[in-house]
Amino acid sequence: MKGEQQVEAALKSYEDVDSWKTVIFLYNAALKEVGTKLEILNEEFQHVHKYNPIEHIKTRIKTPESIVKKLKRYGYETSIENMVRYVNDIAGVRVICSFTSDIYRLAEMIGNQSDLKVLSIKDYIRNPKESGYKSYHMLVSVPIFLSDSVVDTKVEIQIRTIAMDFWASLEHKIYYKFEGNAPEYISRDLRDCAKMVSELDEKMLSLNEAIQECIEHQANRDNMNDVLNNVIGSGPEQKSLNYAGEEK
Repeated sequence: MKGEQQVEAALKSYEDVDSWKTVIFLYNAALKEVGTKLEILNEEFQHVHKYNPIEHIKTRIKTPESIVKKLKRYGYETSIENMVRYVNDIAGVRVICSFTSDIYRLAEMIGNQSDLKVLSIKDYIRNPKESGYKSYHMLVSVPIFLSDSVVDTKVEIQIRTIAMDFWASLEHKIYYKFEGNAPEYISRDLRDCAKMVSELDEKMLSLNEAIQECIEHQANRDNMNDVLNNVIGSGPEQKSLNYAGEEK
């Protein structure tokens, strides 16, 4: 409620600009703030762990037509105030990860940001929608520092794997063509595809864990070989030993 009141106050303070442009300005500013935070988190993760959890980031502002449709679906009159109060995904950030484990790791990192307030979480990965849709949704509030005020602005963050994003994009295109009333056999096939996507994500995660285990095992062998050679000596008269104690 506080954030909504701040937005409404900011709208009233801009007499030379119409309310629509002002509120879109605020949401665009919020997208930049969140986008920058995500890029920094990704770079920090690369610096510490030598690995990037984020494949790519998409941002978007909901179109006026989509906002009006959503308000009508919710039973509210079309107004800037209702738009700010009841439509939570006007500003959206979609974060695409390689593996499901990256999703929860990244969500935790976002939640630990002191200047971001997590308003709600919807875990459609552990609790998929009936259609088969999977994604992790976070509604956050980010402070936008203006010249004379600070406005808390809502941003929806969707975190999903590449496979989940492919399925969701396909589902959206299909249901858009049928205006939400797709034939049952198409809905059934989409649910079947969602199961395949889940199986693919599970297999890819298992494969990645197996690869990491092999890399760590090889690194341990190499470290042990270095220790043995250092202890025994590396002069020309000494023979190099491997981890098994055999001559190289």
